[in-house]
Amino acid sequence: MGREPTVERLRTPKLAEAIAEHIERLILEGVLRPGEKLASERDLAERLEVSRPSLRDALEILERRGLLATSRDGTRVTQFLSGLTDPLAGLLQSNEQVTADYFEYRAAVERTAAGLAAVRATEPERQAIRDCLAEMEAAHQAQEADREAEADIVLHRLVYAASHNLVILHVMRAFSEMLRRDIFFNRTSLFTQAEFRDALLTQHKAIGEAVVAGDREAAERAIYDHLKFTGDTVERTRRDAARVDLAVRRLNRSTLLSP
Repeated sequence: MGREPTVERLRTPKLAEAIAEHIERLILEGVLRPGEKLASERDLAERLEVSRPSLRDALEILERRGLLATSRDGTRVTQFLSGLTDPLAGLLQSNEQVTADYFEYRAAVERTAAGLAAVRATEPERQAIRDCLAEMEAAHQAQEADREAEADIVLHRLVYAASHNLVILHVMRAFSEMLRRDIFFNRTSLFTQAEFRDALLTQHKAIGEAVVAGDREAAERAIYDHLKFTGDTVERTRRDAARVDLAVRRLNRSTLLSP
């Protein structure tokens, strides 16, 4: 007769699955975020109070599910929505009409997110929003456009998280990554305009303060007004650039004619 399985051999698969489910939940809840690198295997095992072999089995389970990827520099949470957003980015980037549709979509979703955040935000989340607004104001005073633009993205992501709606959190985080890559419009050029940045600071403060105050109606109104203003500004900037381009082509038309 062969040897009977030891208790440890029987328990390991179940333990590995339990560890995998725990880490998977941390990813779902946004505790662990796409692109982030996990602690070393030894440190992670210590923090989760599990054995390294069981942890290793759990990580392999999550790799097979496409939630983690291991390379020479360690294990990272995968950009698991990139299979959707990367082809979508290429498709959307080629169509100017999409920018207006993008702002319309964001207005619908973020209005809901801001309203939910005003009702559901916890004190740590409200403090994170206060801290982000302080960072944004400091960047604005220092006239550091890139820093302020990054704080803009962070603030919106904090609102998504504070909504405690996991679908909003993950889908809108993916969209904000596309925004960071200037898929829909050139954010960097907008943040070099002092008038635009002044208006944005006022609007972001209105959004954050309404969420912190728990004022659902004000939060919904503030984020809708902000997105309408930004969408209108992007459209106006694009229209002005198109007019300049047309004027230059008209002035240089002689280069296309026979002397």
